[in-house]
Amino acid sequence: MTTAVIVQARMGSTRLPGKVMEAVQGRPVLAHVLGRCAEIRGGDVVVCAVPDSEESAPLETVARARGAQVYRGSEQDVLGRYLAAARMVGADVVMRITSDCPLIDPDVCGAVLALRAREGADYATNNMPRSFPLGLDCEAFTTAALAEADRMTREPYDREHVTPWLRRAPHLKRANLASDRAGLEQHRWTLDYPEDLDFFRAVFAALPAGSRGRMDDVLSVMARHPALAGINARHNQPSDAQERATA
Repeated sequence: MTTAVIVQARMGSTRLPGKVMEAVQGRPVLAHVLGRCAEIRGGDVVVCAVPDSEESAPLETVARARGAQVYRGSEQDVLGRYLAAARMVGADVVMRITSDCPLIDPDVCGAVLALRAREGADYATNNMPRSFPLGLDCEAFTTAALAEADRMTREPYDREHVTPWLRRAPHLKRANLASDRAGLEQHRWTLDYPEDLDFFRAVFAALPAGSRGRMDDVLSVMARHPALAGINARHNQPSDAQERATA
């Protein structure tokens, strides 16, 4: 059984154009994401799924430099792009990651993959309801379930956000990884605004040398430097969290 970690990436962004190519600690955000995805236990291959357009060239260059495979497909039909990327590498299971989460935690992602396998679920995640920081979201699902979604929905929202149909189809078996620590969902670790970029640069600079930058490492840094949370606090609203739940 092959498990593909598929990272969707694009240059376009209304709030912060080209955000995944912005530098944090000397590397593009996308490079951080792909490097962390390569460390997910249970993942066999990392694929960067990008729009089939000229402006995706920098994304492809970064992805290949990080050892990821690249699939180019529709910019609007991201569901179809994911399915084609999964089929390209012969994946039976897909883990979905978005490229604007440079603190994505391989340990959390691995736990979601393990939960899906253990429960025999069609779909598993860690945000139904959210109990991890916004920006540590991940989803695991079978390629068969994704193919069913591709056949069953033509709703633009479903096709843009990939998994809404999987999250609501009544016959699919779902599982959710819940944190046993209260309050983690109050943290905003995702890149949408300039202030988020400032936050990531400050956090990465504050991490001790040699730190793996996992969730607990970041929480420790933030406990020592409480001002960090204020950098992008004005964007940490419930509406943002709801939007990101299926982003």
